[in-house]
Amino acid sequence: MAKQQPTTVEVKILDKEYLVACPDEARDALLQSARHLDSKMREIRASGKVFGTERIAVMAALNITHDLLEQDTMSGAASAILEAMDNKLDDALGESSGQ
Repeated sequence: MAKQQPTTVEVKILDKEYLVACPDEARDALLQSARHLDSKMREIRASGKVFGTERIAVMAALNITHDLLEQDTMSGAASAILEAMDNKLDDALGESSGQ
């Protein structure tokens, strides 16, 4: 069986577009995750207590991670997703700091 190449999916978070490679079967989950992250980041931005996209992203990541840990249902899959999100965040923050 041939290994499928990941497809590129465009997600929009805080009105900024990101291209993310993912397998076809993970596309819907990726889009749902991006919507959830966008929602959390908008809530934080609307609070007026945190400024700057980078800080808002970090606070959203911390809040989402806290929620997952509070559920005490951290599975291997959830851990892998969080690690992948952390890597993507590191990549995005690395790119934005050079601008």
